[in-house]
Amino acid sequence: MMRVKIVRVAQGKQSTLSHLYIDGIFQCYLLEDKIRADKIPKQTAIPTGNFQLRLNTWGGMNTKYKNLMGKVHEGMIEIDQLPNFDYIYIHIGNLHSETSGCPLTGFGFQKVGEDYQVVQSRDAYKMVYPKLVKLIKDKQTAIVIENNFQF
Repeated sequence: MMRVKIVRVAQGKQSTLSHLYIDGIFQCYLLEDKIRADKIPKQTAIPTGNFQLRLNTWGGMNTKYKNLMGKVHEGMIEIDQLPNFDYIYIHIGNLHSETSGCPLTGFGFQKVGEDYQVVQSRDAYKMVYPKLVKLIKDKQTAIVIENNFQF
């Protein structure tokens, strides 16, 4: 059974809006860069497929997130084994310009011009982070990424 799933539901000009599910239950929205046939570094959504989650405790963002979240922070949630992508974290941010290829969390979204953005990113992250950490610690590390555009 797939515990964690990202389902992409909408495309903007430079952005992709997704839903994050754990055990089939909607958790929050995610924002990524545009889906591209040819990867442009830091401007391309991650590929669809089956991958693994892990806790990254050595990357540079750990210091920032330790200061932000205190003892709750145990490492960045990294989507691992992505072809041609490294250090892809689920993290806080609102605009596609803040993703660098990473999914950003949000409790809501809006369309501004031709692109999507997420809102209440920090709150969404603080809610979903401990759930993802628990799954990783319980060795439930599979994540599925798929496209199912609705609008």
